[in-house]
Amino acid sequence: MQVAKGRAFIEEGTPAHEFYVLTEGRVKLFNLLPDGRRQIAGFAECGDFLGLAAVDSYAFSAEAICDVTLCRFSHSGIDRLTQRFPHLEHRLRDEASRELTIMQRRLVLLGRKTARERLATFLIEQSLPPCCAAPDLLEKEEKPIKIKLLMSRTDIADYLGMTIETVSRTLGVFKKEKLITVQGVTAVTLLAPHRLRAIAEGNG
Repeated sequence: MQVAKGRAFIEEGTPAHEFYVLTEGRVKLFNLLPDGRRQIAGFAECGDFLGLAAVDSYAFSAEAICDVTLCRFSHSGIDRLTQRFPHLEHRLRDEASRELTIMQRRLVLLGRKTARERLATFLIEQSLPPCCAAPDLLEKEEKPIKIKLLMSRTDIADYLGMTIETVSRTLGVFKKEKLITVQGVTAVTLLAPHRLRAIAEGNG
């Protein structure tokens, strides 16, 4: 199935009859608080499973950041799928383990890190290959890395638990320190990935 930019295809609290695999594009996952505020829980990209862990209802909403393509599967058909494709069972277990790792890392991100450390962590995460949950897998060689931030600054702020002003100010500091360059709205180059990684780990 295809979903146009800005459209939601999973709504928090609705019955979870299906799960999805993202095959093209980017998606933001979010929760709505009782007072109307939004908390972004994460950003999904190619290869990610969405709604797999849901039991009765979805625990989050999902909205396309750009035009996306998804494969849609029925929860009730998982047994038939794994019988037909035995390797899928291992993939599902790996995905569950990866989701737990990401959740634990996010708790540290929001609970213990400063604004500077949060933004550095986010930039490093965005430079990793799809389905890679560990920032320590960054290449040893120090060389610039170009990334594209399709999400808005507001989305980034909501994800990091910061204000948009703090995100913009911290990006400006990173530019002055020659850690990054920013071209337009979406294109960012990490000039010193390992210095950013040190900041993310609380050493910068």
